[in-house]
Amino acid sequence: WEAGKRAPRVVGKFDDNGEWSRAEGQPAGTWLLPAHYEHNPAIVARAIATRLEKLGLASQLGAQFKERLAFLDFKDEALAKPRVTTIRQPYFCSGCPHNTSTRVPEGSRATAGIGCHFMAVWMDRSTSTFTHMGAEGAPWIGQAPFTKEKHIFANLGDGTYFHSGLLAIRAAVAAKVTMTYKILYNDAVAMTGGQHHDGPLDPAMISRQIAAEGVTPIVIVTDEPEKYPSGTNWAPGVTIRHRDELDAVQRELREIPGVSALVYDQTCASEKRRRRKRNAYPDPAKRAVINELVCEGCGDCSAKSNCLSVEPLETEFGRKRTINQSTCNKDFSCVKGFCPSFVTVEGGQLKKGKSGGRAAGDDFPALPEATPASLDQPCGVLVTGIGGTGVITIGQILGVAAHLEGKGVSVLDMSGLAQKYGAVMSHVKIAASASDVHVARLGTGDARLVIGCDLVVTANGDALDKMDAGRTRAVVNATTSPTAAFVTNPDWQLPGSNLQHDIAEACGGRNAEFVPAAELATALMGDSIATNMFMLGYAWQKGWVPLRREAIERSIELNGVAVEFNVKSFLWGRRAAVDLERVRRIAIPAEVVAIGEHFSRNLEELLERRVKFLTGYQNAGYAARYRALVERARATEQGRVGGTKLAEAVARYYAKLLAYKDEYEVARLFIDGAFAKKIEGMFEGDYQVKFHLAPPLLAKPDPRTGEPKKMQFGPWMRGAFTVLARLKFLRGTALDVFGRTEERRMERALIGEYERTVETLLAGLTRENHAVAVEIASLPETIRGFGHVKAKSVEAARRKQAELMGRFRAAPARAAA
Repeated sequence: WEAGKRAPRVVGKFDDNGEWSRAEGQPAGTWLLPAHYEHNPAIVARAIATRLEKLGLASQLGAQFKERLAFLDFKDEALAKPRVTTIRQPYFCSGCPHNTSTRVPEGSRATAGIGCHFMAVWMDRSTSTFTHMGAEGAPWIGQAPFTKEKHIFANLGDGTYFHSGLLAIRAAVAAKVTMTYKILYNDAVAMTGGQHHDGPLDPAMISRQIAAEGVTPIVIVTDEPEKYPSGTNWAPGVTIRHRDELDAVQRELREIPGVSALVYDQTCASEKRRRRKRNAYPDPAKRAVINELVCEGCGDCSAKSNCLSVEPLETEFGRKRTINQSTCNKDFSCVKGFCPSFVTVEGGQLKKGKSGGRAAGDDFPALPEATPASLDQPCGVLVTGIGGTGVITIGQILGVAAHLEGKGVSVLDMSGLAQKYGAVMSHVKIAASASDVHVARLGTGDARLVIGCDLVVTANGDALDKMDAGRTRAVVNATTSPTAAFVTNPDWQLPGSNLQHDIAEACGGRNAEFVPAAELATALMGDSIATNMFMLGYAWQKGWVPLRREAIERSIELNGVAVEFNVKSFLWGRRAAVDLERVRRIAIPAEVVAIGEHFSRNLEELLERRVKFLTGYQNAGYAARYRALVERARATEQGRVGGTKLAEAVARYYAKLLAYKDEYEVARLFIDGAFAKKIEGMFEGDYQVKFHLAPPLLAKPDPRTGEPKKMQFGPWMRGAFTVLARLKFLRGTALDVFGRTEERRMERALIGEYERTVETLLAGLTRENHAVAVEIASLPETIRGFGHVKAKSVEAARRKQAELMGRFRAAPARAAA
């Protein structure tokens, strides 16, 4: 109450200074609660505390009140500090139709709308803006008369089309604008969980509806043109084209006045996966595999597929690519990458984890029963991870297990776009009785246990906020999984050590344990989906979970999905908590480690490995040529500067240029036995390996891009490879028919250029320009790929070298001045 007034003063959105000032129409006061984003318990608590202090009541609430406010301030300050971090941005699922369907031709743009395809706005797709459901494309009706732009594409999901999107199409036709609606038919309401449409809908029905509205022409684009039965009731004039022609179709449609439509028909990748598990959708016995020794790490496969299942693979010879078979949805767009490293394995099936298949306890001691964590206070459990990997399932398992024990429990899933490989968190509160659970969401510092199934999400500010140093225990999956950034940036690096440091600091010292859970669980069980249950088992065996083992296993049974698989995964996690090294040896036997070997630890190892490799590549004389330059670099560097950084760069990248992957080398790398062992280790049953190549004398150029088209070759190609590999002695001679191509001449020229560059660096090497010299010697790292892909990278590398050589020559002059 204000002094001298009978009515109370009401303070609402703003503090006591009021909402509006008389100057400039700006608020005089400050917001009591933020007007944007969401209000978490800490924000609300501060607002209440501020009012209590204003009313003089804070002193009556005791020390606990002040301690809590001080803790909130401490967490805010800690999270405000600069950190090297990254985010787990939502993205199209592996094999998602939108990876292809949302592309537009050069010079065109598209507008987004409601649905998974909205995520195209943060990709390199020339796609912007969005509307409420049912207004997709409608803004163009108002824009068109006031711009020189003649045409746009408007993306419209099938669920939105059925709901109200047809009205926007009707409005566009009535307005007589020129645009193309891309109706993205994926046979499911994919964004919200794959539900069926609210009524009957298929591409033929869509074609008849929009034709009746006056849309023409109408083109159906699909990955399976053959799937439509003869006699399908299409609208008159409808044409059907393969998705490989998408760019050409769009270029044709954008030149046609009026409203046209492209119906892109390809089933949602996640729905394919779900239906295949129920045997309700065809599951081709076919897998894509990459020969990492042939792979150049250029990323063209990612550019072609936009797929998250194409992952980085660090090797002795640099970063390569591998296909994550656990997440692959068999779209096979990655095979279109201009690279001979891809094969498809047809027939047979993936081997399951041998260790995971053994009867429990066969060669592992019986495990002690852990004592469940006490519940003298409610226990907050935060489960973090990547959407679509079973994070929410862990929350459900814990919730049901607590219910079976008669405990109070709440489970709150923070999913957002998590189904699209984004960040997901499950907030679980377990208490002795239901009356002790007051709020479902974990507040600042409320997590007593963190099960971090993904390093990136666990190190996110929202997760760190829930941790309390000295009180929170955490088990975190140390096996890194690439974020969406890797799809467009082949050199993407996860700041793993920084993320681990942030988590350990938030939990307090040794309260956080980092376990290569995904690596071990996949090796043991044959599928990375075992990871999260493995981690739950680890946390339980540590005594950090306030539930009995029997209740958790019963909860897994009641869930009714892959019961035996999940119980075994839980058991292996428990075993890892007791003897991690023993589990590691079982998961990754010594013979596998020996085959993979370790990365070179010093210059001597690096040199000897490449001498051996180059001897196999060509002959001992070729290897001797390599050794001579590296030894000169080592001697000069030691004499003038000290250290081995320059010599290591020369050793690594001179070998890379010398061992250019011509037809003889690709053949050798396919028949040397290592790749055959890899395939044998991955697959069982009756299978065939087929190769995807673009031989320079056989491959026909794409009429639109001019790039050679890849062709598929059967198992007989191994015989051809054997003959070709034996002809490596022709390399560089007058009889080398392949060596006459522009690409091979460029590769041989690069070797000579590099040798001359290194000699120049050695002649002018000083302490002042040493770092630049290392950078110049390392430039071949950026030269990657085959054909036109490699040619572009060579041009970029030469431009960069010209710039760096200027700095190299200038450094001694600056030092002298």
